[in-house]
Amino acid sequence: MRADYVMVGGFLGAGKTTALLRLAEHFTAQGRRVGLITNDQSQGLVDTSMVTAKGYPVEEITGGCFCCRFNSLTEASDKLTREARPDVFLAEPVGSCTDLRATVQYPLRRLYGDDYRVAPLSVLVDPRRAARILGLEQGRSFSPKVQYVYEKQLEEADIIVVNKSDLLSDAERSALEDALRRRFPQAQVVAASARTGANLTDWFDRLGGALDTRQAMDVDYDTYAEGEALLGWLNATVDVASRAPFDGNLFLERLAHAVQRRLAADDVEIAHFKMTLSPDSGADLAVLNLVRTDARAETPHRLAEDLSRGELILNLRAESDPGILRQVVLAGLDEASAACGVSPTMVHIEHFRPGRPQPTHRMAAP
Repeated sequence: MRADYVMVGGFLGAGKTTALLRLAEHFTAQGRRVGLITNDQSQGLVDTSMVTAKGYPVEEITGGCFCCRFNSLTEASDKLTREARPDVFLAEPVGSCTDLRATVQYPLRRLYGDDYRVAPLSVLVDPRRAARILGLEQGRSFSPKVQYVYEKQLEEADIIVVNKSDLLSDAERSALEDALRRRFPQAQVVAASARTGANLTDWFDRLGGALDTRQAMDVDYDTYAEGEALLGWLNATVDVASRAPFDGNLFLERLAHAVQRRLAADDVEIAHFKMTLSPDSGADLAVLNLVRTDARAETPHRLAEDLSRGELILNLRAESDPGILRQVVLAGLDEASAACGVSPTMVHIEHFRPGRPQPTHRMAAP
């Protein structure tokens, strides 16, 4: 029996990991085994930490998107097959990547069609970000070349999922759905909310259909590369400790506010700022997400108790020089640590711009 291969794309901050975990729960409830594959330009992923905390088998591909690490993608699938024998693979590509149909889905279908049934391509959107890019509301956004990548993601989608639809009024949701259908008529549009569970079944049911085998879209790889390179990337892993137990939830909130305040002062737009904090004992986990510079930080998972020692994983993506992101994060970490009586020890930190995408394969048709 072929395993289902479900890839869920979308720009940074669209809520892909939360949605994939919901999808994993859905398939598990049907008695199907699930394996997940996360992806990033580098190591130290909040996404992998979240998936692991839920107990799902997961493989992490770093150093480039699925399109540029296609062989690593198939190797990860083989490893999951040996160790967990999934009936369903759920794959989450880097949020700044596009052209997934031609560089991942069509090669999978042509080269590994005996092993996998490739599901339709879903692309999630954060509704506020989408409304701003489509001109439905005012507010901070990205420069034109970054928006080019964003819009190309939607152009290749089979299904556009308006995630976090609980944030919208009925009129706002209707206007956004209509605008997406007019601009991207090739895609089915569905509104849902991964965090509340609203209307997820409508999306899940559509994944049982066939991958559309239309001609792959044209992509200007120079503009794509320049747009992706405008985004600064920072990953950090930090040991945090205190002589007395401290409120880890408050610590994350103070850190997020300190970083957000500094980036706003520099007029930097955040694409996604996400953190996890896990105690050194037990299975508890705090998660914080911030998806725009003018947004409010969200904490979908909070620690139940204070902690004395733990591991902080921090991922920041924003349209800025990576060196500035490093300065801002370190200053914010010092500020939050002093306020909460915490001593931080940096285990790993790196900051960079993504390199030019160089796909392993590119097939205009399946």
